[in-house]
Amino acid sequence: MFGGLLAQLDATIVNISLSNLAADLHASLGTIQWVTSGYLLALTLVLPLNGWLVDRIGAKALYLWCFAGFALSSALCAAAWSANSLIVFRVLQGISGGLLAPMAQMMIARAAGKQMARVVGYMVLPVLLAPVLGPVIAGAILQYASWRWLFLVNLPFGALAILLAILFLPSDRDKATRRQLDWLGLALLSPGLTLFLYGSDKISQTTGRMILVAGVVMMAAFLCTARRKGSDALVDIRLFKGKVFSTAATTQFLSNGVQFAGQMLIPAFLIQACGRTPGEMGWMLAPIGLGMMVTYPLMGTLTERFGIRRVSAGGALLTFVATTPFLYLATHGFALFVLMPALFFRGMGMSGVGLPSMTAAYTSVSRQNLPMATTSLNIVQRLGGPTLTTLCASFLAWKIGPQVAGHAVSTAYAWVFLLLCGLHALTFLAAVRLPRRLEDVTIHQ
Repeated sequence: MFGGLLAQLDATIVNISLSNLAADLHASLGTIQWVTSGYLLALTLVLPLNGWLVDRIGAKALYLWCFAGFALSSALCAAAWSANSLIVFRVLQGISGGLLAPMAQMMIARAAGKQMARVVGYMVLPVLLAPVLGPVIAGAILQYASWRWLFLVNLPFGALAILLAILFLPSDRDKATRRQLDWLGLALLSPGLTLFLYGSDKISQTTGRMILVAGVVMMAAFLCTARRKGSDALVDIRLFKGKVFSTAATTQFLSNGVQFAGQMLIPAFLIQACGRTPGEMGWMLAPIGLGMMVTYPLMGTLTERFGIRRVSAGGALLTFVATTPFLYLATHGFALFVLMPALFFRGMGMSGVGLPSMTAAYTSVSRQNLPMATTSLNIVQRLGGPTLTTLCASFLAWKIGPQVAGHAVSTAYAWVFLLLCGLHALTFLAAVRLPRRLEDVTIHQ
């Protein structure tokens, strides 16, 4: 949990401190934005290496190297003398921190086995805690100390995490295999993912669209080579031949995508179409987090009692139902008594989709294939967000056209919320294909 918490907390703290960093380092906000973008792109760049590295040196050794690299790069970030040096050190931090969260998933899956549903809730604690702790820690640091403590605060936690990992994580060096690195696959997949994410963020520009297409072409080329290489590929795509794993991966892609798309659309709708201020929008979105906090601790109990399919499909259906009120808000005008419960139930539903499907995916593969399964699922999750967000953003821009205010904007949001409801319906259809219970899952070799 320390790995996921540190990586998530660090990203949150830095994100809300960009304006202060820009002022102190005498850089434009556009330049300092690369402190965040460089970190995220570097994180994506190393993700495909996760499975090969675990097979090569073992999970415990890789986790310790990642933590050590994250702590060292945090110290370098604190010592940065300019915006450019901070960006470079943040890229190094992303390279080391990019594997912390996937490694945590894999090691919990290894230890939990069939009890994954009972302990899987611990994995999402960083996601819940980081948005709460991040603003508090960043605010205190920026008020009472130098911005350099935004990064130095990682060092004591990193040292504690390294000590705990040495003492308690099981050694698996003897199970490591000398699998050759798929250099061609690495040259295609890692840059392809990075170009796709960067191009998705810049799709409004011609250059961004060209970069996006280049990323898609490189990922398609990787799939062609991976089919030929089988287990020797950087990511063994034969895992997706398993019905449970492919269904769970599809559910993960869609649920992650609609969650990110909603996070983009709803705040924009409140400000652009409803005339709310950013300050008002902030507290209005709080019910989403409250809904997640209500559901996440109950995931293990709910999954064991009702089964994977009912919980995941039920969460997708609840999210679909909770998204439909936004059609009313877009066509009839802002109403707080409609917005608040819709957001609360949307948060409850979203938290119920991903965890059961992730449990099914990990349970469906053999223990030796868990590193590759972790890599594959994390890539799928990471692609879902920008893909569906870009789809919704492009559709919204097309419907708005040259209009920037008035009834045309509200109508455009009504159409894009209808599209979002359709994507939620697809998520539900994917979730109902999951196995009923863990006992029904057969391991795909």
